[in-house]
Amino acid sequence: MVVEQVIEKVIARDPDQKEFHQAVREVLESIEPVLQKHPEYLKANILERIVEPERQIIFRVPWTDDNGNIHVNRGFRVEFNSAIGPYKGGLRLHPSVYMGIIKFLGFEQIFKNSLTGLPMGGGKGGSDFDPKGKSDAEVMRFCQSFMSELYRHIGPNTDVPAGDIGVGGREIGYMYGQYKKITNRFESILTGKGLNWGGSLARSEATGYGATYFAEEMMKVRGESFQDKIVAISGSGNVAQYATQKVNQLGGKVVTLSDSAGSIYDPAGIVGEKWDFVMDLKNNRRGRIKEYADKFGVQYYEGKRPWTIVDGAIHVAMPCATQNELNLAEAQHLVNNGCIAVSEGANMPTEMDATDYFIENKVSFGPGKAANAGGVATSGIEMMQNHIGTSWTFEKVDEQLHQIMINIHKNSAAAAEKFGSPGNYVVGANIAGFMKVADSMIDQGHW
Repeated sequence: MVVEQVIEKVIARDPDQKEFHQAVREVLESIEPVLQKHPEYLKANILERIVEPERQIIFRVPWTDDNGNIHVNRGFRVEFNSAIGPYKGGLRLHPSVYMGIIKFLGFEQIFKNSLTGLPMGGGKGGSDFDPKGKSDAEVMRFCQSFMSELYRHIGPNTDVPAGDIGVGGREIGYMYGQYKKITNRFESILTGKGLNWGGSLARSEATGYGATYFAEEMMKVRGESFQDKIVAISGSGNVAQYATQKVNQLGGKVVTLSDSAGSIYDPAGIVGEKWDFVMDLKNNRRGRIKEYADKFGVQYYEGKRPWTIVDGAIHVAMPCATQNELNLAEAQHLVNNGCIAVSEGANMPTEMDATDYFIENKVSFGPGKAANAGGVATSGIEMMQNHIGTSWTFEKVDEQLHQIMINIHKNSAAAAEKFGSPGNYVVGANIAGFMKVADSMIDQGHW
């Protein structure tokens, strides 16, 4: 009853923020067993407090294109919860960005960061600026204008943004340079930095590797592994690229990738020179995935997502593109084609009824807040290196990442078991992430 009242209040307060409503409902409904055993959370009104950001910032971002025309975009930063550490979460540059998207991402980030075991609160930011088709100079001018406002709200012990969709090493570099110019300080206020100036080895790989490690742990419970498994991956950006690499290393075969225009299906597997081609296509030439189909003579499906294009078995699905990219009909197709595990590399990529269908059909389902926590975990490791003034080897960072993902799986599974939903990683991750934050909020009083 209390949960539904809080959800109704969230919807009434911000009726247009549908992604945020979805994220709140998914978390709050799954923690109801916790509320029954821990009435102190209700007494302290934790639910109403945790769904309202501590701070929401909206600002104007004017920038000039290469022809001298002035454009104006809108910038956002939602500092959602700092109960267990400074706000931590990425910056997204995409035309779809508005406050509802940023709040959904920031809300998810609270629990994702909690699950890592590192002292990081939850936040998120970005802009409705579209970097696609822009020159490097235009992107630089936008990033400099964006940071000219954002700089006053962040700091190494306050709020430490990172990258997300549309924000890679190029954008992080431009933003960091502007921050340093304005403040005259060289400090750890962004993660995902270049290796020459404070970045961490394995940070680029971390989200994709982490999602694969989480899937590996789920399959171990089933007595399975990636060896000889057929894997469908969506997206072709950073997360999809390194999930593909790690699946290949573990003996699986990735047969799909996609972008916003369509999907490719390569039954021989995206490995070796094909993977190298994707890396160059997306990171250097910034081209479309259709070029892969043209280059290697495989099928391209314009306007379609990967989940229904494969004619045959799909054992593992890894949605690594964006929110709500896998619906109920696609989930049914995957289950009918032998899917045993889903590991979300993106944030909330599976619609709620599709998630329920996977769980009802005994598919091991790794929700984004658990499965893709490897990126922010390695951002936390980057912050540690910055604080003590050192740089660790790729192997050491990857080892720590792998152990964090094992621990997230273990803790999520244990929480699900304890509260009556064995094997349900959605419930387990939400409960494990929530309780740590809620206890910290109670410890710190009514703020």
